[in-house]
Amino acid sequence: MKPLISFVEIENGVVVANYRRLMVSAKVVLVEKASGDQLPETATRITSPVPVGALRIRLPNAIKPGTYFLKALNGRGEDAGQSVDFEIG
Repeated sequence: MKPLISFVEIENGVVVANYRRLMVSAKVVLVEKASGDQLPETATRITSPVPVGALRIRLPNAIKPGTYFLKALNGRGEDAGQSVDFEIG
């Protein structure tokens, strides 16, 4: 079974997402679709051993409008999954 990240919403400068089957120590980061750049200041680690959960990522003040997605990386830094694209305006 493949890990899954589901984008939920952006509320008050915070990205909210649900996840399933992400390993403990997996890292989730916001990625700008056009450039492929990961925004390291948005990285968050999965610390719960529960296979289902939610995460919140505060957007940096200087974030540019555009299309983004969330990317999960396993403990070895390999792609583990990603969300659908969403717009930040």
